[in-house]
Amino acid sequence: MVGKIFITRTGYDPQVGKHVKDPYLDGTRATLGACRPDIRRKLVLGDHIFVISGKVPGTPQFVMCGFEIAAKITAMDAFRMFPDLRLRQRQDGQLTGNVIVDANGQQHQLDDHRTFARRVNNYVVGSNVLALQTDEEIAAGREETLGVLQAIIGKNGNSPIDVVGRWGCDLTEEQVRELRKWLDEVKREHAWRHGHGAHRGVA
Repeated sequence: MVGKIFITRTGYDPQVGKHVKDPYLDGTRATLGACRPDIRRKLVLGDHIFVISGKVPGTPQFVMCGFEIAAKITAMDAFRMFPDLRLRQRQDGQLTGNVIVDANGQQHQLDDHRTFARRVNNYVVGSNVLALQTDEEIAAGREETLGVLQAIIGKNGNSPIDVVGRWGCDLTEEQVRELRKWLDEVKREHAWRHGHGAHRGVA
């Protein structure tokens, strides 16, 4: 079991930036269907993917999620299995959904990827999802992400891209476990705080 961590496109942030549609996070489900075909092709069942929010000026980036690869299917399979994840336009004009084929298996008219043919295989369905989604979880993620990445990956830098690189970096099994442990701790501590009205102290 190994993993990969990467930064999503500039400007995409679930709280203060553009709508993040890939990975698509919905409760306990995570899917990665259009972005990073190289990662989706290379990793196998049981490996893990972590995604960092995109750069937004004046806003610290954070590890949005980590999940295990439970299945790799085709985009056409995803079209049939996940109708709610088919590419479409929201009321605010932004796109949502990460299934980029139409009912005929052709490139969806809203999809602008020039490398469409490379992207329709290895649609990733995730399990064991750990995602920072509440305001409190995201705030803690923004505060701690850079230091956590530096400690786990063993590289200094002033921003996540300095630590993981432009295209992301590979993770060992131990690094995967450490990142998942941190995400789980953030979620557990803020769930406890929500239930008890306590304040979390970050060392």
